[in-house]
Amino acid sequence: MESPVPGRVGRGAGPSRVLAEIAKATTGTDIVVSLPGAGDGIVGFEGGRRRTTTRLLDGEFPKVRRIIPAEAAIATRARIDTAGLIEAVKRVALVAERNTPVRLRFCESSLTLDAGTGDEAQASESLEARVAGEPVTVGFNPTYLLDGLNAICAPVAQLAFTQAAKAAELTGLQDFDGDPISEFRYVVVPVRLNNWS
Repeated sequence: MESPVPGRVGRGAGPSRVLAEIAKATTGTDIVVSLPGAGDGIVGFEGGRRRTTTRLLDGEFPKVRRIIPAEAAIATRARIDTAGLIEAVKRVALVAERNTPVRLRFCESSLTLDAGTGDEAQASESLEARVAGEPVTVGFNPTYLLDGLNAICAPVAQLAFTQAAKAAELTGLQDFDGDPISEFRYVVVPVRLNNWS
């Protein structure tokens, strides 16, 4: 048996480029991932006849547990049909410039989505929602919100807020009266709404 051919990646290649090259070179084979030890800062991949190592990213990642809303602090819960919300966010976001938030206004039994301001193109759409607690208006980057809605894989989406300026928790429900269908929680951080009246 031949020994594996070492992987070669251009000098200075970032981790994402290394992963892309590994994926391309090892398509159709099993890949073994090796983490030598805590603090070593490298990871190894072996698949087919290729071995490659790359450095791990440095830096501190957010302490997510601190930003997940505490159950006792939740002031508003909103339950909305997931598929309907996904389609509404996509439609309303069409008029928003890149990285411009979509505004969501939650009231007693409805959710209104708005995008665009002033002389720009504007869009507004309303959906039925089951809202418990205080009315809340919040802005989200539509891409991040859609990522979360697609990730929960559930018929009903629940957003839980402590207040409009704080992170919201997104969970998936089987129906409007049910409990979350999994332990998966997606945290979506709101965007400041400077240009809205």
